[in-house]
Amino acid sequence: MFKHLLVPLDGSHLAEAALPAVLFMAGTSGARVTLFHAIEQGAPQEIHGERHLTKAEEAERYLGDVAARTFPSEMKVERHVHGPSVENVAQSISGHAGELGCDLIVMCTHGRGGLRGFIFGRIAQQVAALGTTPILLIPPVATGVGGGFSCKRILTPLDGNPEHELGLKIATSLAKICEAELFLIMAVHTFSTLSGEEAATAKILPGATQALLDLAEQDAKAYLRRQLTALHAGGFTAAAEVGRGDPATVIIDTAEQTKADLIVLATHGKTGMDAFWSGSATPNVASRSAIPLLLAPVGHV
Repeated sequence: MFKHLLVPLDGSHLAEAALPAVLFMAGTSGARVTLFHAIEQGAPQEIHGERHLTKAEEAERYLGDVAARTFPSEMKVERHVHGPSVENVAQSISGHAGELGCDLIVMCTHGRGGLRGFIFGRIAQQVAALGTTPILLIPPVATGVGGGFSCKRILTPLDGNPEHELGLKIATSLAKICEAELFLIMAVHTFSTLSGEEAATAKILPGATQALLDLAEQDAKAYLRRQLTALHAGGFTAAAEVGRGDPATVIIDTAEQTKADLIVLATHGKTGMDAFWSGSATPNVASRSAIPLLLAPVGHV
């Protein structure tokens, strides 16, 4: 499982909303933690009344304070400040994850509004889009600042592509160490949620399109039955269903209905948000979900 967590912080309470998840993951898996800050080029001293770390010495003191007040003494917690100012903070975070040998980045995503939330949330999704290291995105509403984090029920969306079963592999590893339940979901479009060329074809051949969608639902159910058989044989508590509609909406609605603590998705986030699997499904989930989301780049493992 994950052995080294990178935690980008900028001095704000918003960024610190990721700390309960870091504490949980490190405590559960015995992972090492590196608190990280990159000095941003031309950064303002404050954003909406909250300080913004602009000097290396200040960042070192701040990270030391976070380590002392958040983590027990027996946990391995290191600090790293990238002193030379950088223009692209997201690239610096992603690059340092590789340089420091981190296998999971944990950071807060979209905020509750205001400039601070917009800026930090945008950086989080830019890091996710680079797709070089798995990233755990924590919405502030998921824990509340200073709140808790749990992992008792994990939702894993699948689409039948063997590459994307990486998400299931990570989910099962987490389920084993957290003693969590697994819930698998596959989304099949309805006639009304098709887009692009598929929507145009549907208008021309409505009967054939509906038949194909119904067949896709049958195939999805058979695929999930095979996955459940393997999981149950491995001793996991697991359930599954096929949802009809827009994939992002199906994923978010299912996460809320099943009271999932975490969503785990495999992605093709190579150079931009539009490179994720299922078209716009993953970035839409990332921007709309109030539930923590773990994104694993295909090919990482």
